[in-house]
Formats: sequence, C-alpha cells, structure tokens
Amino acid sequence: MGETYLLGIDLGTMGTKAALYDLQGKALAEAYEESKLRYPRIGWVEQDFEEIFSSAVNCIKGVLEKSGIESGDVAALAFSSQMSGIGMIDQNWVPAAHYDSWLDTRCESAFPLMEPYCHEFTASSGCPPTYAHAAKIIWWKNNQPEIFKNATRFIVPLVYVAGKMAGLKADDAYIDLTCLHFSGFSNTGERKWSEELLNKFEIPAEKMPRIISPTDVIGKVNREAARLTGLKEGTPIAAGAGDQAAASLGAGVVEPGDVFDSAGTASVFSVCVDSFLPDVRNKVVLATHGVIPGTYYALSFINGGGLNLRWFRDTFGLQEKNEAALRGKDVYQIFDQMAAQSPAGSGGTIFIPHLQGRVVPPDASLRGLWVGFTWSHGRGHLFRAMMEGVAYEYAYYLQIEKELHPDLECREVRAIGGGASSDLWNQIKSDVLDIPYCRINRSEVGTWGCAMIAGKAVGIFDDLKKISKESTQISHRLEPRPRYTKFYRPYVDIYRQVIERYADIFNGLCDLPLE
Repeated sequence: MGETYLLGIDLGTMGTKAALYDLQGKALAEAYEESKLRYPRIGWVEQDFEEIFSSAVNCIKGVLEKSGIESGDVAALAFSSQMSGIGMIDQNWVPAAHYDSWLDTRCESAFPLMEPYCHEFTASSGCPPTYAHAAKIIWWKNNQPEIFKNATRFIVPLVYVAGKMAGLKADDAYIDLTCLHFSGFSNTGERKWSEELLNKFEIPAEKMPRIISPTDVIGKVNREAARLTGLKEGTPIAAGAGDQAAASLGAGVVEPGDVFDSAGTASVFSVCVDSFLPDVRNKVVLATHGVIPGTYYALSFINGGGLNLRWFRDTFGLQEKNEAALRGKDVYQIFDQMAAQSPAGSGGTIFIPHLQGRVVPPDASLRGLWVGFTWSHGRGHLFRAMMEGVAYEYAYYLQIEKELHPDLECREVRAIGGGASSDLWNQIKSDVLDIPYCRINRSEVGTWGCAMIAGKAVGIFDDLKKISKESTQISHRLEPRPRYTKFYRPYVDIYRQVIERYADIFNGLCDLPLE
C-alpha cells in the first residue's frame, strides 16, 4: 500500500482550484479552471451548477494525472465554496434553476419586506439582511413562484458538487455550520432553523436542508464520479465548509485573537473569537461558526476591495502595464512603487472602496469616490488612497468587533491573497489597525483547509487546531509604527464621515436617468 493523501477543492467565484496534499500539508499537484459567469441584466450574476460540477471534475482529474499517484491512496476529499449565493435542486438532485451568485443584487426588492424583522434576522442568524440566501429565496418565491414551487431544497455550490459525486437525493441535502449564518432563516447559535422567521415569510421548512458539521462524512464517490474524475469508487466525501472558513483553517487562524485578511477579489477581515455574538446594533459584522467546534469568527468584507485595484490597472494603467511587460515585472509592483513615493494619507485624499455598493449593511446606491484631491496629486496618490481606504474600512470593522468582544486582543493578522504580496499595503493596514501583519509560508490555504477537513472526517487528524498551527508558519512580519498609527486616526474618522454625509448624494445619483 502506498502513501496516504488528501484532496481539497475550492469552488471559487472566479474559478475552481484543486490540490492534492500529503499529511504534512505539502501540495503534490494543483489544478485550476476559470469559472463561467453570466450577466443577463445589470445587477444579475448567474452560474450553472452543472458547469461548476464539471470544473470540479476537470480539476480533480487534472490533479490526479499530474501527481501520478494511485487513486486508492486518496483517503478522502472535501469541498469549499462561496457561501452567500444560493441554488436549488429537485428531488433527483437536478438543478431547478441557475445558481444565484453572491454578486447578484436582484433580490434587493426583498429588503423592504425584511426590514421590519431586521433585528430578528441579525440576532438569530448572525447575518443582517443582505444579498444572501433569505433575500434571494424571498425573491424567487415572489417573482418566480413556479420555479420556487418545484425547488425541493436550497443549497450552496459545494453541496451540489459533493452531493452529485456521492449520488445523494434531495432528502440528503445539507448545509454545514460555517455557511449557516448566510441562510438568514437560521438560529445559528443553536444550530437549527428558525421556524418563526420561515413562517413569517411563508417559506416551507422542508425546502431547507439538514444542518451538519463540516467534518461529517456525507457519502462516498459513486461509480459515475469515479469514472469522470479517476478517483476510486467509495472514497469518502466530507461535508466541507464555506470558503472563508476553510481558508481561515488553512491559514492557521484558529484561536481567539487570530486575525485573517483575505486580500483577494473581495477584501475580507475576520477575527477568531470564542463566542457567537451577532452585531445587532450596526449590522456590519457577521457572526459565524468556524470549522473547529467552539470557534467563531467576527467577519466583514468589502465586495471588491482587490477588484478595485484591477479596475485601476485596466482603466488608468496602460503605461504601467507596458512598462511591466518590458521589465518583466508584475504591474502591481510598479503601482506599489508609485504609491510608496506618495506620503501617508495620500496628500489628504480619501478613497471610498464601495464601487458596486456595500454588502453589509446592504446599500446598492453607494459608489466609489476620491475626495480631497487637487492638481498636485498624481496617480500614485490615488492608488495609495485606494489601499488606505480598505485599511480605514477595516478599522471600522475592528472597532465594532472590539465593542462586541471587549476582552479581544488581536495578536497578529495573517494575510493571504494577491494583495498580501504587497509589503506597502500590509504596512499601511498594520499602521492603521495597530496590529502586526504577517505573510505565511503557503499561498494556497483554501484547498489545504478542505484537505484538513477531509482528514478529520475519516479520523486521520485528531486535533485540527494543532495540525493547522503546525502546518502553516509565518514567513514575514511587519510591526505597526506608533507614529503612523497616531497619524492615521483622524483619517479613519473622516473616512466614516464622508460615507455618511454622501449617502443622500449617492442615492440621488442612482435616481438619475442614464442613456
């Protein structure tokens, strides 16, 4: 018999990643396939469950072929996926409609209906009304009643793929604890559905899946999935977890006071805490379960924090893109150099990073904004202001998190994603938040988190916290600089004032006719 390996697959918004790991967390092979997103109308973003399944099949097959291992040496596998979008299946595990992406905002029409019960939604589920399951389900019920009627269960992408590979039926459909808060209709703290909220909106309880733990085994790879992927029939499949939960586990952010910054397409700021405390006052910070029992996360995010930088690159950065190509450098390194030559505070310029609206609390009218720039400002100032804007938003999240958890002491932030490679951005965040910022020794944490979940599910790993900490180490650390921490405090205050005072203007802009 050969070595033992674990397979982790992350079904991301922009693409699917799969990786095969040994038991020490070393990746033997990886594969990636870009996702297909459809935009039938402004604000509508759809995906196809079957295309997501196919991408998982292709990536698993690619990983096994690259690694050259025997399929029988894969002890188990687990998936993670985006959490706040929702899809639906019929009794035979066939999609009843498209997958309604977390980026899709058509469900905004449900918010006025949910507003009278905003406190109940937030206190019960841990998530205020936003572009997530509850609003989307209400939208389907009110706008597509036939499709809603034919939907047997509402599920997230990782459940569709795992369930299809195991040959599950609708009665076996599930949601794991780490995705539960985004359902809206849950009593997340007590790990059950809220009959009161479901009844208020006339949502049949039988359309909601069973609630289980991420490390539960939900089934085994069936004959057809084995044929498609190259996996051995009968390989155990763990329930899996939401993408941020799996990534936090993979990054070693598993003890109260550990902080996680996912500087990717979205900018996610998450603090590990020891209790479930919903943000009923501000409705900004989500209260979520972690993979490890007894761990929770206070989490909030900017819809496109990293996407803003890509937009700047593509809209204003042709000169830098050409220069990067000539010098064989990453274009963001050149932007970093430009921003580093600009002073802290960007010469009095502040940037609002909500280019496509804010998610928590939901505000589709909010837009991007540079305020305070003059003829003396250049692109370096504007790019640095974009970096600082994310840090200012994080400072707002951290203030709320400390109000919710007064004894919270944040030891360090572990940063992942493309933005984590920028020492300048990490230093800005460290200075603004007054917390050390760290890079870790692995660039891919989501699939490793999934692999650990799979290992726990089949008894290979006993102590997930221990293996998570031991397998991921800090490779670079930046300390906050007291002078700059003090310098940035009034900027954080002004940042919040700009958002509040421009609210009516943003609303007015959204009401203007467009040609």
